Amino acid sequence: MKLAILSRAPHAYSTRRLRAAALDRGHTVKVLNTLRFAIDLSGEEPDLQYRGRLLSDYDAILPRIGSSITYYGTAVVRQFEQMDVYTPNTANGISNARDKLRANQILSRHNIDMPPTTFVHSRADVKMAIEQVGGAPVVIKLLEGTQGIGVILAPEEKVAQAIIETLHSTKQNVLIQSFISESRGRDIRALVVGDRVVAAMRRVAKGDEFRSNVHRGGTVEPVQLSPEFEQAAVKSAQIMGLRVAGVDMLEGNEGPLVMEVNSSPGLEGIETATGLDVAGAIIDYINNQVAFPEIDVRQRLSVSTGYGVAELLVGAGSELVGKKMRDSGLGDRDISVLTLHRGTSVIPNPRGGLELEAGDRLLCFGKLEEMRSMIPARRRRRQKLRKLPADALGELEQQQA
Repeated sequence: MKLAILSRAPHAYSTRRLRAAALDRGHTVKVLNTLRFAIDLSGEEPDLQYRGRLLSDYDAILPRIGSSITYYGTAVVRQFEQMDVYTPNTANGISNARDKLRANQILSRHNIDMPPTTFVHSRADVKMAIEQVGGAPVVIKLLEGTQGIGVILAPEEKVAQAIIETLHSTKQNVLIQSFISESRGRDIRALVVGDRVVAAMRRVAKGDEFRSNVHRGGTVEPVQLSPEFEQAAVKSAQIMGLRVAGVDMLEGNEGPLVMEVNSSPGLEGIETATGLDVAGAIIDYINNQVAFPEIDVRQRLSVSTGYGVAELLVGAGSELVGKKMRDSGLGDRDISVLTLHRGTSVIPNPRGGLELEAGDRLLCFGKLEEMRSMIPARRRRRQKLRKLPADALGELEQQQA
């Protein structure tokens, strides 16, 4: 295959290892500076120029997008997607992972265990937010910090309030997160490629430092993950839309707690710790998947007038409970079930003999009107307002008198 590695650091360890692994396998590979692309939207088909010239054809790209160029970098990756060039990490996935708040919102929607986290803007809500995560000590994180930068441990509530107020005054947005004392100074980095963890290491902080990042002087050691940790890592990466990712987890008393999903994980630490050819595993995966470029399914399926994608919940009182897929009547209503989500399991293309259960979530494509009629009315969280009395002001004035 012909592969382009999108990187502004051609001499960095990770870039050099990926390039070497591709060359060792007989592939054609080039390292291209992400900022030297020009997105061409003037023609009949989407295209790109590189250094002022029309870009030649590539089978796949491997994005290594730094946090400082997230917006432009993801725009370039998105253009490659529009050109049907395969990428293991989509523009949407990179954007999701780069914003810590967005990542936490997405993962929490899919029941991924994480340290209790809050996000507030008003100074008046800071005290309540700290209490909601269990009180001090708390960890304060900048939304777009990397390599441990912008991560602060506040030992007391007043100290935490002062730090948060100071950061807010400089227009910085922060997350307030519970401090998981049992994992102090240690975490797990799992390198996910496709649907498996290819390598994992434990990072241990130096001295009294609570951040275990290698860039902060931490040490690394290989670790064999339990199935519970592997499943949490793979599911987190896939939920984010990433097929190559570093998933950071804390070793909580109740199991893995996902902290972060990194779309451009460094390879030096994990290859050194494990002695495994992680770069080669990434290249092999891309080669096996290159015929199946990532596409925006919702975008592609929503272009037909009157048709779209929707998620239907099989409620406890639904007439679908206990029925098999073939007897559900969905096909007669021009609704196709793409995947069925049951608890933590995902069943693609559910067969006709599968019996539906309460709590199942069906990702469907079909007539919007038909699907809309099957969505139950939303539960009202607020009471209806009472009608204004005919002489409201008069009654109030009489009471004050």
